[in-house]
Amino acid sequence: MPGFESDLKKLEDVVERLERGDLTLDDSVKLFEEGVKLSNACKAELDKAEGKIQVLVQGKRGSMQVAEMEAEDEERELGVTSGEEEEEA
Repeated sequence: MPGFESDLKKLEDVVERLERGDLTLDDSVKLFEEGVKLSNACKAELDKAEGKIQVLVQGKRGSMQVAEMEAEDEERELGVTSGEEEEEA
């Protein structure tokens, strides 16, 4: 994920420059726009990585195996229900 680390570093630099407060308004707005693009790129990479996360689950004989964790499984484990289920109740 070298793209993520690079974009994150650039985003940190943008934030640092904006926090200094020594830029013109126009430059600040341009830099802010760049930061939003970088933030969106980082979020997209994180979302993609999250989709690939694997969890270890215990097999029938006690051995550990790798299994893909689906979004629905994760919601069930966290006790999150969709809006449709709540409307039906």
